[in-house]
Amino acid sequence: QVQLVESGGGSVQVGESLRLSCTVSGDPISSACIGWFRQAPGKEREGVATIRLGRGKRNLHAAVAARFIISQDAARNIVYLEMNSLKDDDSAMYYCAAGQKTSDDGFCPLRPTDYSYWGQGTPVTVSS
Repeated sequence: QVQLVESGGGSVQVGESLRLSCTVSGDPISSACIGWFRQAPGKEREGVATIRLGRGKRNLHAAVAARFIISQDAARNIVYLEMNSLKDDDSAMYYCAAGQKTSDDGFCPLRPTDYSYWGQGTPVTVSS
C-alpha cells in the first residue's frame, strides 16, 4: 500500500508560478515511480511529469517540459512539481500517483493507467 497527499494548489494569474508537493508513504517497491497528472473538467486525465525515485530519471509532457520541473526530497519523501509561466489551460485538478512500471530505459511512463495508487488531488486555477 502507498499513501499520497498533495498540497500547494491555488489560484494564480497567468505567468505566475506554483509549487505542488506530494508526500509519499508506504511500500517503496510499489512507489518506484511517482507521477503528476492533471484533469480539467470535461477532459481526460493526462500525465504531466514523472520521476523514478532514487534514480532521478525524469519524464515530462512536451507541453510543459520547458516550464515545469519535477524533483524529489528523498529525506522527506516528498516529490515536488514546480510550475512556472503558468497558462490558463494549465488549470486543472492535479494528482500525484505511485506505480512501479518502467520503460526499458528506466523512465517512468506518463500513462495514468500505469499507476496504482492515487492521492485526492489539489486544484490549480490560472486566470488572466
